Order: sequence, then C-alpha cells, then structure tokens
Amino acid sequence: MKTTETPAPLPAESGAPITKTDVRPLPPAKEKKEGTVLNVFSHGVLVIWAFMVVMPLLWAVMTSFKDDRSIFSSPWSLPDSLHFDNWSRAWTQANMSDYFLNTVLVVGGSLIGTLVLGSMAAYVLARFDFPGNRFIYFLFIGGMSFPIMLALVPLFYVVNNMGLLNTIHGLILVYIAYSLPFTVFFLTAFFRTLPTSIAEAAFVDGASHSRTFFQIMLPMAKPGLISVGIFNFLGQWNQYMLPTVLNTDPDKRVLTQGLVQLAVSQGYKGDWSGLFAGLVMAMLPVLAAYIVFQRQVVQGLTAGALK
Repeated sequence: MKTTETPAPLPAESGAPITKTDVRPLPPAKEKKEGTVLNVFSHGVLVIWAFMVVMPLLWAVMTSFKDDRSIFSSPWSLPDSLHFDNWSRAWTQANMSDYFLNTVLVVGGSLIGTLVLGSMAAYVLARFDFPGNRFIYFLFIGGMSFPIMLALVPLFYVVNNMGLLNTIHGLILVYIAYSLPFTVFFLTAFFRTLPTSIAEAAFVDGASHSRTFFQIMLPMAKPGLISVGIFNFLGQWNQYMLPTVLNTDPDKRVLTQGLVQLAVSQGYKGDWSGLFAGLVMAMLPVLAAYIVFQRQVVQGLTAGALK
C-alpha cells in the first residue's frame, strides 16, 4: 500500500548544505533559571517595601477610630467600635478646620505661583540662547543645594521688614521662592525634550512668544507640570520649619503646626485619639493627590528618557 506522505530527508542524507534553519538551538536553561530567581527576588523586595509603607498608614487610620484606652491597651487590635467623635473633636475643638483652610490657601497659592513662574523661567532657559543663560541656570541649581536652615534668620528679618510676617501671602511668597529652584531645574530638562518644529510652525503663522508658550508649549508640557506639581505639593503641604519661624500667629497656623499644638496642648493627658484623627486628616489629601495623578507622575518622570 502506497502513501503520499513521505518523511523529509535529513540534510546530511540529501546532500543539501546545513543551514541555520536546520539547526534548532537548545533553550538557554541556565539564563532562564537565573532570570526567574531575579524576578522572584525583585518581587519579594517590592512586597516587603509595600508592606513597610502601607502598614503604618493602615495602623494610623485604624487608631484614629479608637478611644484613648484602647490605643494603649490593645494598639494592634481592630477597634471594638468606630469612634467618629474623634474626627469631629479634632475638626472642631482642636481647630483642625482652621488649620486645614490656612494650609489649602497657602499651598494652593504657592503651587500656582511656583508652576507659572517656574515654567516661564524654564522655557526661556531651555529654548533661548542669550548671554548669561548658563549662569542663571546654574544659579537656580545652586539654590537647590543651599540649606534652608542657614537662611532662616535673614529670611525672618527680610519678611519682617517687608511687613509680611504672620501673613498668608507672605508665607506664599516664601514657599514660591523655596520651590522655584527644583521646579526650574526639572522643567528646563523637560522643555528641552519637546520638539522645536511645532514652535517654529507657530512663529511662521504669526504667533507671538507668549501665545506660543501658553497655547502650544505649556499644554505639551502637561506631564512634566503635573509631576513637579505633585512633588511641590508634597513638600509644601508637609512643610513645618518655614511656617514655624515665619508664622507665629495662632490664627494663621497651618496643619503641621496644628498637629504639634494638638500633641503638646494637654501635656501627658494628650488627646491621642484626636491626634491620630488629625494626622489622618492631614495625610488624606496627599494620598488622594498621588492616587489621582500617579499615571501622570510616571509619564512626567519618564518622558525625557523616552523621547
């Protein structure tokens, strides 16, 4: 009985030359094993790091719903009942509402001013060549390396002589000056990665420099603006040293000052449950901002490397 299917002759038997397609390489078992071990190790490190970061946050949230007796008697157990009065007491009696409003005003004003001024300065330094360009750029870089502790005493006298001591707008101006060096450094590198052909096309069509910046280049730099905005928001929201020195008015205190005042107001009989509730109140806006804009933060950090 004849069949139509016959096995293909081997290259050696048929006399055909042996090519690369005829030889099948063996799988690199050793490299695959090493890659698997490396992946397991890296994932294990990430799990441990996530545990170290998340657990204190969850413990603080859990403790904010306990009473003072349960905090010391069973600190690691779940609350027997949810004490929402801790949050209301911290919001009203501890004046956390006033501190929260002051912080929103200071951080909101300083963040807008920092992004507007920083983006304009960074765009000019990145796109235009003029005498002193590198000097001004390195002057901003030098501001990043200058310790703020060394400037507290002269800064206090400067703000006092300007009549801005213990004022919201004075603190906003100081926050802007404090955040500008890093903002200009970050956005200058980001603006250099943007294509110049679009700006040149806008100039050919008759657009002015200001219109090109605000309507074309600034929207293209949105990932970088969001990234540096998140970093500035974190630093300004958690700032304690500057408001402590420049803002001694009890009615103008920010959240960090309010939390310290809440911790030391009653000495050894401190309101620990209210303190944890106030701590979570101060922590929630930061977490919410990062969760909402986490994708934009990653895009802004990697945009320069991907272009």
